[in-house]
Amino acid sequence: MPGIDWVETVAENVCPGHLAESLLRLRERGVTVVPHGVSLGLGGADRPAETRLAALAECAQALGSPLVTEHIAFVRAGGPLTASPLLEAGHLLPVPRTRDALDVLCENIRIAQDALPVPLAVENIAALISWPDEEMTEGQFLYELADRTGVRLLIDVANLHTNHVNRGEDPARALDELPVEALAYVHVAGGFERDGVWHDSHAHPVPQPVLDILADLASRTAPPGTLLERDENFPEPAELERELTAIRETVEKAVVRACNRPANPRPTSGTRRGSTDTAPARQRLALAQAALLSSLVSGTPAPERFDRVRLGVQARALAAKRASVVAKVAPELPEILGDAYRPAFLAYALGHPMTGGYRRDALDFAGQLLLTGRLADAGTRRRLREWWQERSGPTPPSRHPAARLARATRRVLLRQLA
Repeated sequence: MPGIDWVETVAENVCPGHLAESLLRLRERGVTVVPHGVSLGLGGADRPAETRLAALAECAQALGSPLVTEHIAFVRAGGPLTASPLLEAGHLLPVPRTRDALDVLCENIRIAQDALPVPLAVENIAALISWPDEEMTEGQFLYELADRTGVRLLIDVANLHTNHVNRGEDPARALDELPVEALAYVHVAGGFERDGVWHDSHAHPVPQPVLDILADLASRTAPPGTLLERDENFPEPAELERELTAIRETVEKAVVRACNRPANPRPTSGTRRGSTDTAPARQRLALAQAALLSSLVSGTPAPERFDRVRLGVQARALAAKRASVVAKVAPELPEILGDAYRPAFLAYALGHPMTGGYRRDALDFAGQLLLTGRLADAGTRRRLREWWQERSGPTPPSRHPAARLARATRRVLLRQLA
């Protein structure tokens, strides 16, 4: 497809020592590949894990990327700071726009910047829920963040639209307050509305309101780059080209108007402030995030002053996403269980929060089904047991003929015992 200068790839899906053939082909064509992280949790109360930062740095080096991107979000909570089990959201959740959260986020970003070989840009996220007693708007929060750390911003205009529908926030006000000089590039994506809630799906056409916000942003400053996020349900090439053309024309027309806007008088670069003791802020943030995430994934009471209806919508969305992603990382499970897969997984999710990522979740789900004896069909039970046994070891099954024979013999014995 002509006119594609660069792409993103989810950083966690890249094995730096064994790059996918598609990524190698893109690089050979001169297409820049930017790793886009989703699990660092820069907005969480804990400092970013050294192992995750090292993996992100290795990914950037393997791809020859000019920068890496992540999200202003928390994705896990609990652990030592709260003396409670560590919980995984499996999703990007909003940080409270408070001074505590900002102090922690700034320090986490400085840690990440020091560990990465290329510049870091961070993205605003879409959200279904709002924190009570927030002290700043989104634009003010992002401005402070860029000013204090010098981090670059990846602005997702589709997320601004999502927050407008779901939380009543004005996209134009956010753009008014943004430090557009810190802009790294822009995301555009589609979604759908259901029961008054906008779902940022990355699997539907870009609606006109999102293009309007893109035009507003581009009329303020020429974006260094614009990227269409489309993760699945890809249309025919001709339709995809039309969508890319509409995005390109929206930017080009708006940039013409940018010269007529007055220059932003605010600082054009961040200033790193001296380090402060963030331990008390981390403790307070940890307790708040753990209470919220536990409510969403474990069914504990809703934290005080949160919208309980919205928390219910978010909890159901998290469980549905878990079911969908597990079905992708372990496609054999829906094949083995058939129509029973989704209701069985949703029932499992109610009492079993995710603690170790989606692949671990798939194994735990299968193991729980086998332990509880809820599978009446002997053939289904046998197939699921064999699947679980092959994948629950520390290494993949060996391809050596002798090992394969031993594995087949073990299967026969298990069938006789079943």
